[in-house]
Amino acid sequence: MTDHHINTPIDADAERLASLGYKSEFRRDMSLWANFALGFTYLSPVVGIYTLFAVSLALGGPPMIWALLVAGIGQMLVALVFGEIVSQYPLAGGVYPWARRLWGRKWAWMTGWVYVMALFSTIAGVAYGAAPYTAAIVGFEPTTEATVLCALAVLALATVINLMGTRVLAQAAIIGFAAEILGALVVGGYLLIFERHHDFSVLFDTFGAEGTGSYMSAFLAASLIGVFQYYGFEACGDVAEEVPNPGLRIPKSMRRTIYIGGAAATFVCLALTLSVVDFQAVIEGKAGDPVTGVLTSAFGPIGAWAVIGVVLISFLSCAMSLQAAASRLVYAYARDKMVFGSTLLAKFSHERHVPPYALLLSAIIPGIIVVGSMVSTDALLKIISFSSVGIYIAFQMVILAALRARLKGWKPSGEYQLGRYGMLVNVGALAYGVAAIVNICWPRTPDAAWYDNWIVLLSAGAVIAIGFIYMGLSRPHNRSDAPHGDAIPGNGFQRSTVNAA
Repeated sequence: MTDHHINTPIDADAERLASLGYKSEFRRDMSLWANFALGFTYLSPVVGIYTLFAVSLALGGPPMIWALLVAGIGQMLVALVFGEIVSQYPLAGGVYPWARRLWGRKWAWMTGWVYVMALFSTIAGVAYGAAPYTAAIVGFEPTTEATVLCALAVLALATVINLMGTRVLAQAAIIGFAAEILGALVVGGYLLIFERHHDFSVLFDTFGAEGTGSYMSAFLAASLIGVFQYYGFEACGDVAEEVPNPGLRIPKSMRRTIYIGGAAATFVCLALTLSVVDFQAVIEGKAGDPVTGVLTSAFGPIGAWAVIGVVLISFLSCAMSLQAAASRLVYAYARDKMVFGSTLLAKFSHERHVPPYALLLSAIIPGIIVVGSMVSTDALLKIISFSSVGIYIAFQMVILAALRARLKGWKPSGEYQLGRYGMLVNVGALAYGVAAIVNICWPRTPDAAWYDNWIVLLSAGAVIAIGFIYMGLSRPHNRSDAPHGDAIPGNGFQRSTVNAA
């Protein structure tokens, strides 16, 4: 589709958006590959593996790699259901408008609230996780204060890129994808060929990581690496109004994000695992950071510096993609008048074709989380744990809404459909998601204070409670007459057109 067709009144995508109740504002400048690259850089194999490799290896030993396979299969089921939904409702903001059409306004408001809070936390976690690599590049000690400053710098740069518009975002996503996939293949390949210290049998050897308990407990604790790895595919749908022919292209991008991103992540994890010299030292906490140790040993100080540079690009592109997803959700909320400050947050720059104030909010709140992390020990792990459980809860709210709608007669009508397998896939996705949420929240530090032991569940509960209080006092869901609940036969919606401003 050419730019001429994109901007004319007869554009089929704009007409379809109007039929769903919205006026087209974004430019459809994002190609299939750019859309996939956005999801891939959000999922980010390098970020996911490098951030949690040391923790997961220490908790579960080499077999922790199998958590990537389990999570990949489970999240593929979720992606298939999302593909059906976005194909019928290709709207900016992803989970919020999907939940709105499948269930209703209150359910949608809470889904979007949990998701956006988790996204803000994830952006903060990625920026925070980038700091040690920034320190390694620049050459200074990664103290707490330096880590916070580096994280804020990553946030600022991601915001500048996003404010340049969809076309620049798409180009940056493709550059990030190229750097990340090249880095994964080159670094992983080199490690496997020249730095491998073990054969593949170690992937079935726990090296005593379970201590005196059951290995299943150790494996479930280590499996956060898989849980954290496999989200990001939904970002392909968050920018649905910026993609030509989204009903076909976005489900395809989501699936590619899972299997290509998953393969790259598993390859990186395998290469790092087989390159660790002493697993026992890592498990006992005597080896320092195994990632930095492996890279420095393999490539020397200069080579490791170059590899870390590629890793840093991956972190930046991941933060940028996350921020794009969060800003589109905030914008979708605001144009439906569903949040405080809607008039400002719904403003749209027709010069840059982005919602600037929604983007700025998607930088400010993660920045506050980063600064607030200075008062917490193990800040990165806590941020990631809440981010993961929040994203998973929001995902499962959409999956549950889809299952409920199916039981009430919803038959997906987009270009992508699962057909007779839809109900089975939907149930499987819900079962996996609920199991993952329980695993993330499960307390595993009995010697710590009770509130620290239950920090993930408490933080998720606090976010949900605040959401209920705000929804009860302000009733944002009653301000909007945008379409809702119309997936279920017999439920229409009140208006045919809703202005985006």
